[in-house]
Amino acid sequence: MKIALIVIVILAVVGWYLFRPERIFIDSKVNESLPEASDTQSAEATGPKTLSKGTFHGVAHEAKGNAEIIELSDGNKVLRFTDFEVSNGPDVVVYLSSVNDADDNDSIKNSDFVLLSQLKGNIGDQNYELPGDLDLSQYNSAVIWCRRFGVNFAVAPLK
Repeated sequence: MKIALIVIVILAVVGWYLFRPERIFIDSKVNESLPEASDTQSAEATGPKTLSKGTFHGVAHEAKGNAEIIELSDGNKVLRFTDFEVSNGPDVVVYLSSVNDADDNDSIKNSDFVLLSQLKGNIGDQNYELPGDLDLSQYNSAVIWCRRFGVNFAVAPLK
């Protein structure tokens, strides 16, 4: 009887760690403003410029909000989410993907993609710095991906 109880406790702890069920009920909110360019003179002269933008749609989970790739006046680029909302989950990350759009997992798995960061929050405005040497012409969508389960949460086709 004691062995069965110990096994049940171990399975419960492992299950909790893998699935993190509390994240279904706990939102992580972020409210970042658009970063300012490091060179304030050029920032006043040109300001930020939108290079591409799109709207999120849910795949495995409901999602809403906008994604934009913005070039700051100093030449740095960010992927910015506004009015963003998606389900929370374990090990959720942000990718840029070569696919134009996806309503499944395999399209993303089989695409060229670049990992930008862990998702900062499942609700709110947030920014993700893009590597300076990233060829943006190769990436056509922003993807919210759960690495733990290999699931495409949401996609925003960028045009």
